Amino acid sequence: MKLASLKHRRDGKLILVSRDLSQAVDASDIAFTLQDALDEWATLSPLLQARYDALNANTVSGRFVFDPNQCASPLPRAYQWADGSAYVNHVELVRKARGADMPESFWTDPLMYQGMSDKFIGPCENIELCDESWGCDFEAEVAVITDDTPMAASVSDASTHIKLLMLVNDVSLRNLIPGELAKGFGFFQSKPASSFSPVAVTPDELGDSWQSSKVHLPLHVQLNGDTFGAPNAGVDMTFDFSELIAHAAKSRPLSAGTIIGSGTVSNLDRSKGSCCIAERRMLEILDLGAPKTPFLLYGDKVSIEMHDKEGRSIFGRIEQTVVPYQIAEQGK
Repeated sequence: MKLASLKHRRDGKLILVSRDLSQAVDASDIAFTLQDALDEWATLSPLLQARYDALNANTVSGRFVFDPNQCASPLPRAYQWADGSAYVNHVELVRKARGADMPESFWTDPLMYQGMSDKFIGPCENIELCDESWGCDFEAEVAVITDDTPMAASVSDASTHIKLLMLVNDVSLRNLIPGELAKGFGFFQSKPASSFSPVAVTPDELGDSWQSSKVHLPLHVQLNGDTFGAPNAGVDMTFDFSELIAHAAKSRPLSAGTIIGSGTVSNLDRSKGSCCIAERRMLEILDLGAPKTPFLLYGDKVSIEMHDKEGRSIFGRIEQTVVPYQIAEQGK
């Protein structure tokens, strides 16, 4: 299935989207929001699947043209958003960029932080930035959404709790990170709102590209219309999604609607490009002695998309422009 949330109040209104992303149909009579569907997934997913099949067969009434610009993120807000760093070679490069060594344990024990989840940016909404000097960066990732997952779930059990997948732009403010981490208490100001693809999909939509809890397809990133990178999300992923979920659930249960991110997709094969500016800047330092690619500036446009083996968009496109944040006047 492919599901999306039309903009409606805080939590959106659930729709089903055709496999080719051209048509959609209302699903709010089955579950008004995606969170409602996840809360009762075992009961409601068969009903959603039946309507999705009818949508693709052109046998359901009420179809309309799908417009990603009318969409919020599939979960406009979530009870939990935990982002891992599954591509450890990326972690090593980015830490080098800020002069930090990487412990050997990072190859065996996943990194994870809990990000802002009370409001996500829509897939076609602007990235509002207060200050260009903060070093705004995109991070292209894959994420999964779980159903209720018990505490201490094993890796093998964790795989059964993966219900949906999305793409992510995990926005980072690189120049705020070192000062925050120096306090020894983790990210906060340096990790503002993230955004997700217009559509969330069930794993079966990926066919044999979904194996061993990994997505074995390139993740395409463009900056201002130029290709920035297309590393394969299934290559060099040190920790798969089942391992990330088990790590998150070690000491706590995960409620339905928990989002777990992969971290920035990265391949050791540098010809595939990068999924964030920080990684490219580090490679420039290694090759040229200094970085030359600036972090995001006002007016810059970022797009993130993944295609199936036939070249068709799977999740739709994250497409965003960086703009100055305008402080709203009181009472307006």
